[in-house]
Formats: sequence, structure tokens, C-alpha cells
Amino acid sequence: MSQTVPLDSSRRRLLLQGSAALIAVPSLLRHALAADVQRFALGIASGQPRADGIVLWTRVTGADLPERTTVRWEIARDEAFQQIAARGEETAEAAWAHSVHAEPAGLEPGRWYWYRFEALGQRSAVGRTRTAPRPDDAATLNFAITSCQRFDVGHYAAWRHIVAEDLDLVMFLGDYIYESPNAKDAVRQVEGGRIDTLAGYRTRYATHKGDTALQAAHAAVPWLLVWDDHEVENDYAGLQGQRLQPDFRRQRADAYQAYWEHMPFPKSARPRGADMRITGRLDWGRLARIHLLDDRQYRDPQVCPQPGRGGSNTVTLKDCPALLDPKRTLLGAEQERWLAEGWDGSRPWNLVAQQTLMARYNWSDPADPSTGGGTHWTDGWDGYAPARNRLLGVVAERKLAGVVVLGGDVHSHYVADLKADFDVANAPVIATEFCGTSISSLGLPQARLDAARGFNPHVHYGRSDQRGYMRFTLGAKQLQAILRVVDQPRDPMSGISTAARFMVEAGKAGAVAA
Repeated sequence: MSQTVPLDSSRRRLLLQGSAALIAVPSLLRHALAADVQRFALGIASGQPRADGIVLWTRVTGADLPERTTVRWEIARDEAFQQIAARGEETAEAAWAHSVHAEPAGLEPGRWYWYRFEALGQRSAVGRTRTAPRPDDAATLNFAITSCQRFDVGHYAAWRHIVAEDLDLVMFLGDYIYESPNAKDAVRQVEGGRIDTLAGYRTRYATHKGDTALQAAHAAVPWLLVWDDHEVENDYAGLQGQRLQPDFRRQRADAYQAYWEHMPFPKSARPRGADMRITGRLDWGRLARIHLLDDRQYRDPQVCPQPGRGGSNTVTLKDCPALLDPKRTLLGAEQERWLAEGWDGSRPWNLVAQQTLMARYNWSDPADPSTGGGTHWTDGWDGYAPARNRLLGVVAERKLAGVVVLGGDVHSHYVADLKADFDVANAPVIATEFCGTSISSLGLPQARLDAARGFNPHVHYGRSDQRGYMRFTLGAKQLQAILRVVDQPRDPMSGISTAARFMVEAGKAGAVAA
């Protein structure tokens, strides 16, 4: 049961609460059996900002938890919690990992708030969040895109630097966890080897969310999230696993449940078996419409896989003509229609938050007759080129000049021009792409990207040897992008630098170096 009590408004304050301490509440000490039992060990988070509301998340932790426990929450206009905007209670249940998804309503648009939880004798850390502006308000937007934070191969210094950025929100674009066992040269350990059960996924999320830098990033700003493959299994497609296992529907259901349990999604997004909707849309004032896509749950399986396997392969067009099958889809027919019907021509920007590189990336010379048109990786948009052409063809037809595609997955910083058909050499640029590198996951050798650079003239920047994130400043007339790179990915205290800067003018597709 959830209860929301809106209170009077007050002045806006932009003070960041940095405390991570858990504060005991004497009136609730009946359940606090020991001082070292941390009831909010996985931190707190907020997400899905709207003009009048937000989702607040936490998970109650500890070995002695009852089946059901009451969790109180409150959200305030000030960091001292003297001006409470709303408060309520949620029941955390063991069946859903004692997760909490509170949804305060009646909040003021376009302002900062502070929030916290109480349960079983303890109070959580304080988080800072904000609401979106009204759909008809003038606005700016400062945000970062992030993805791919494999725990065992690197540390999360990038998150520590994201906390220091002046952001309105974070967009996380997939691979929050990895289902794989520890790498041979692991920097730190994950439990359980390869995971494919609800218990295994829950443990893996707990390992990731125990990182203090990641917790601080969640507590600093609201997040928008989409998943990719490793939240379930590498390269899965729809209801097909990479290992072609017969019980993959059960595995996907377990993975989706654990994902919802650990992310700031609303109750309405709670999965039903092996289905969970993450596709959504958010208008940020008069500035931008944000489209959140799912390119895993509804896709057709990859064509031309390796023998006895599902998942991706790198193949020539000559050896795999099925790459050009127009019936195949990455988003699914329903989601394709949803996106085509939802483009916004009234705002200067349409931001597409999705999982992977959309621009064509040819790994060999398309003019070489031995390839029949080049070499392509089948798991990304290159494996579904006609579907990409359909999506970008609508952008071209409607003359939507402010479309910016945001992606992750490939562990590289890419900046690229997008065209309705990459096979036409002089086709006009109709959209812009920024595909961010990983927080920690390892990339391909840079020499491979360098060798293919000449086959992809629409790609302005490509670096696979950099870990970090992209930081954006969006205004009505211009988008500014800064590519941030940590110095030492295996060092939790690593410094950071700017690798490149790009700019996109409103009304003119394509990025230019700034």
C-alpha cells in the first residue's frame, strides 16, 4: 500500500547532500538487532522524472528480514528536511527482494528535491533528485550517457567524476551487470560464476550496487535507464539465448524481475513473467523529447550465427545475404510503429536513448568483391540494416533536423553522422549519433578501429581504448558534447580528462569538432 501526502511549495535550493551515513532512529530499534546490520546497504536511487513526480528506490537489506516490512519515505524541498513536500509508506516484500518503488506525486516542476527512507530502526542516506520541467516551459538539460560497467575488470572512477558534474540526470544505456564469471585477470571478484537464476541475478546486482561510487551517482541525480544483453545473457535476442538453452524464457523472467527489483522504475513496470516494458517517452519542457527504446526483448534472432550457437557473428554480406531481409526487425514491429508515431516536430530536439551503435560500421572495404559489400557485426544495427533504414527514413521524410541518437554497448567512444541509406555515398546527413564508451568494460584493440576508419567516412571519432562517459549540455540552439576519459580504469581514484568536444546546431544534423 502506498500513501502520498503533498504539502505546500517552497523556494528552490540546489545543495548536494553528500552524506552516506546510516542514522539510527531510536523509536524503531526493536528490529535493529546489531549495529552492523545495514538496512540500506545497496544505497538509494531515483528515476523516471516527470513534471509532477519521480520514482524513489531502495532495497531493505539484512539476513533477518521479515517477509513483509514497512518502509517510510519522505521527500523535501531542502536538504535539512524542514520543508517536507510529500511522505508515505511502502510495504517491502521478500517476494520482490524487499525492494521499494515509491512514487511521490504533486511535486513542483523543474526543481530539486531531497529524499530518504526509514525502516527497521535505521534511516537511509539522503539522495538528491529533481522533477522535469512542464512540457510548455523553456528549459535546458545537462546530462551524461553511460553504459557497460563490468565489475571484475575495472573500477568505477568514472562514477566518482560524474557526481562532480553539474547534471540534471544520467541516462544509463545498458549492461548494468554482467552475467559472466570472473575474468582471469580480475581486478575484483563477483560471486557465483556464470549466473542464470533469480538468486544469482540478485546477488550480482548486490555486488555491483555495493560500490560506493555507483551509490553516490545514484544518490546525486535521477536516472533514465534502458537495458542491453548482459542484464540477462550475452547476445540474447527475444526469447533465444546465446547458448540456445530450452529454458531461456524462465531465465529471462528471472533476470527481468531482478532488474526491476534493483532499478528506479515505477510499479507499473513490474515484469509479468518474461515480459517487462522499458520503452517510454519523456518531454523535457519545450526543449526535447526523449525516446527510450528496447532493442533486446522484441528483436528477431541474429542471422548467420556461429555453428550450434545463437547470438552475434562478424560476416561478409556475400556470405550472409539474410542481412538485407527487410522483414527482420531490431525493435519489433509494434515498437517501430510507436517510435514512428511519436517523433516531435514542435521541439528542437528528439533524443533517442537506445543500446548500441546505430551508424554503419564496415569492418572491410565494401568495394572488395570478395565481401560482396563489406563485413558487418550482426548483433548491432548493422545486423538489421533495413530496420535502421526504416527508422531513419521516417526522420528524413518528416525533416526532423534535431534527432540525436545516444548509444552504448560497444565499449568505444563514437561520434557519427546518420543517413537514411549508407549505401548512397552522397546521401544527406539527417541525424547525429553519440555512442559512449564503457564505465569499465574492456574494448576492442584500437588498431582494429583504425584499420576500418577509411571504410566509414561518416564516423568522425572512434576510440575503443578509452573508458569513461559523455557529458552533454543541451539548449534550444545548440548541443555541446564532451567526451570524458578516465586516466587509469583499474584505479578507483583515477583522474579524468577530456578527450574531445563536439557541437551540434539545432536545425542542422551532424556533429562538428568544437
